[in-house]
Amino acid sequence: MSGVESAVAPGLWLVATPIGNLDDMSPRAADILRAADVVCCEDTRRSSILLRHVGARPERLLVANDHTEHDLAPQVVSDLAAGRVVAVVTDAGTPGISDPGERLVRAALDAGHAVHSTPGPAAFVMAAVMSGLPTARLAFDGFLPRAGAERRERLTEVARERRTTVLYEAPHRLVRTLEDLADACGTVRRVALVREMTKIHEDTWRGNLEHDVAHARAGEPRG
Repeated sequence: MSGVESAVAPGLWLVATPIGNLDDMSPRAADILRAADVVCCEDTRRSSILLRHVGARPERLLVANDHTEHDLAPQVVSDLAAGRVVAVVTDAGTPGISDPGERLVRAALDAGHAVHSTPGPAAFVMAAVMSGLPTARLAFDGFLPRAGAERRERLTEVARERRTTVLYEAPHRLVRTLEDLADACGTVRRVALVREMTKIHEDTWRGNLEHDVAHARAGEPRG
């Protein structure tokens, strides 16, 4: 370990990772991963690429995704009780933001362990500042419910929201969500579609809900 790595305090570390371009990894985040005894990640295949990129070789990789995070919490608490450095990463961005991490943080805090973080990329922040829409006040709603009354309720809340609202959506559900937003918010509502940030196919389309559906239908989004 380097001097920086050996100075990393035991505890749970939320490590923000690049949303596309690996060169966006901060030196401090790389130091934390190199010092980590255990790394919790969504997908070991994707995280292994990042770990190799920064030269990190943790003792163990644990899968923490939507299905496993709750059951993984006792193991993480046990590792923290043993004085280990446990890092949490997601496939991209900041853990806990529409990604696993929240339950592990709660479990660590409930057990009396320290929680630390390394700031870094968060896709919704970058999308907002690239959109050209007002950013003095923001609302982040993540992914909308896929169907039913809960989805209709959330769409109504978005329609009433006076702040710029950031939503996430998967490519294959984009057109349907844009149609639902047009129905709920009206066609003059301004919108920006931001995709593949920091990657080769980065693209931002700006307009309103009257024209965004046609734009989205014109070609399958790459990401």
